[in-house]
Amino acid sequence: MPAEPTKLDIIDSKISPEVRAAYNAKLAQYESNAYSYWQFSIVSNKFVQSLDETDDTTFNYLDQHFGKIGEWDDLIEELHLLNKQADKDTQYKILFLARHYTGYHNIAHAKYGDDAWNNHWSKLNGDDEYIWGPDAELTPESIELAKRNSGLIAKELENNRQHNKSLITPKKMYVSPLRRSIDTLYYTWNPIINIQQIQPYIQENWRETTGVHTCDKRSTRSIIADKYEPLGFVIEPGFTEKDELYQDDYRESFDEQAARMNVALQQLFTENHGNGVDIVGITSHSGSIKTQLLVLGHRPFAVQTGGMIPVFVKAVRRKGGSVSNGNESKCRVV
Repeated sequence: MPAEPTKLDIIDSKISPEVRAAYNAKLAQYESNAYSYWQFSIVSNKFVQSLDETDDTTFNYLDQHFGKIGEWDDLIEELHLLNKQADKDTQYKILFLARHYTGYHNIAHAKYGDDAWNNHWSKLNGDDEYIWGPDAELTPESIELAKRNSGLIAKELENNRQHNKSLITPKKMYVSPLRRSIDTLYYTWNPIINIQQIQPYIQENWRETTGVHTCDKRSTRSIIADKYEPLGFVIEPGFTEKDELYQDDYRESFDEQAARMNVALQQLFTENHGNGVDIVGITSHSGSIKTQLLVLGHRPFAVQTGGMIPVFVKAVRRKGGSVSNGNESKCRVV
């Protein structure tokens, strides 16, 4: 079972007023340049993680039934009812935001501490004990833990009202292209659902903060395709052979990452509007989840390695600034 969040997890989950302001400025620019966009908010009183009084420093999602308020049957029934009653510009989804299990980079980060890791060790591929770059992999212990926890997740998501024990599971899955996230998704969900059938979608935009840290440089497309396409994963169009997002001398800021997550979530909600896909899984990283929560309007919440946070999201389509400016031909339509 995943442990509670570490001190580093808790520190990393916080969002400063400066970061929030910088993201809001980028968001305003995005909305000004768009013909339309989805405005996100969290539906209250569905999961305790969204409540201000919930202590994320001691929270373990498997110990506390994913944090659901009430029964799964009632949550899903309300989700379906809200979507049925919604107008054409409104939709609701439950997103399962999952963080990968412990990789060698996580062990090294804890070994050296935050300052030494960020200033020195993260820029190397390893030390005399561990290799973490490029594209850090899960430890063998983490893989076994993911397999064991898979059964606990399946049991938690059973729907018992009709005594058929059908599973409440994502109807579509998205995943970062970094191997630790793809492997986490596979070892967690493969015993529960048909991966070949659901075809998890590998997309660049879900990845961890890019640049400088070698653990966050992805493998080539060929390596990813050779390993994961036979398992049922699908790689997004335009996915380049070499990692073109990673830079040795520049690390993406959190507001830049949040802007990237907004683009990914805009695409997800656009592609899955009105098609019945109302439960979605996204497997990524601590920094990715931190910024996903910011984009969705959720309170900051520390998620441990191997952790998962469900969020009940309302999305309303708004007209962008380009409508009033008459720039329809230049804008991005969602």
